[in-house]
Amino acid sequence: MIKWRKSAIQNFGDSRLVDQLIPLRSALRNRIKIVLWSIAFVSLIIGLANPQIGSKVQEVKREGIDIMIALDLSNSMLAEDLSPNRLERSKRAIHQFIGELKSDRLGIIVFGGQAYVQLPITTDYAAAKLFLSTINTDIIPTQGTAIGAAIDLAMESFDMESTTNKSIVVISDGENHEDDAVESAKTANELGIIVHTIGVGSPQGAPIPIYRGKQQNGYRKDKDGSTIMTQLNEEMLQEIAMNGDGVYVHATNSQGGLEQILDEINKMEKVEFGTKVFTDYEDRFQYFIGSSIILLLLEQIISSKKSKLFFSKKLFGV
Repeated sequence: MIKWRKSAIQNFGDSRLVDQLIPLRSALRNRIKIVLWSIAFVSLIIGLANPQIGSKVQEVKREGIDIMIALDLSNSMLAEDLSPNRLERSKRAIHQFIGELKSDRLGIIVFGGQAYVQLPITTDYAAAKLFLSTINTDIIPTQGTAIGAAIDLAMESFDMESTTNKSIVVISDGENHEDDAVESAKTANELGIIVHTIGVGSPQGAPIPIYRGKQQNGYRKDKDGSTIMTQLNEEMLQEIAMNGDGVYVHATNSQGGLEQILDEINKMEKVEFGTKVFTDYEDRFQYFIGSSIILLLLEQIISSKKSKLFFSKKLFGV
């Protein structure tokens, strides 16, 4: 706009002559008016976008169960006796399970030769699905199947001072080589924690494929060069569930097993607990729109002409 006015004046005639013809014209005030109008316009746009700020955190009361899912990430979970493989079938079942939860708190533990907390216990189901999508066998540095370590870590992850009922769901092919998982299940049961197990795979066994990108490049072999066959150890998982006062379910392509586990969990008494969440968002549009109105009023009040008093005393040179 400033350039347009300057160009228009130049087209009208010599700038010095124009200044003499309109001595009260103030270039500085015109620039100020344009700046005020521009800021007011930007402020109005921001106000129309209705910015919001979380004003406080409130504790919301809910009723539910605390659930820790322990998912096996040993290489044997890549066997394809379930479609597309044991691990992906388990992840799909967990994703569906999360969608069925109402107000229960959920956490995820992953384990191989050691156990790790993938997701601390939470009511944020969107975060749970996000963390679930990142799970694969490569995130475990130590291979093996330490079911006992996973149960122990799940127990540590619970708030034992809370009166909320608690449950651990172990999803594995049951090939435990690292520790005494049955003893861990007994300990959990003594603390009032129910341990359920889901077996993935087939008792007949299946080889573990090796992929280079999307191309299969043979199967895993032992030190003698024989193809490794990984079998579902139902007896181990059944014993863990029995000592954990839970149930054992065999997962199939049509049933992921968590549907039956959810039925068992829903039979448990749901206890009220508090969780802190952002519950109140305040609109901030009024500040920006108010500023825009004030700036526009100032723009209208400010004259584009020099003050006659100042001009008569020649306080300004232009």
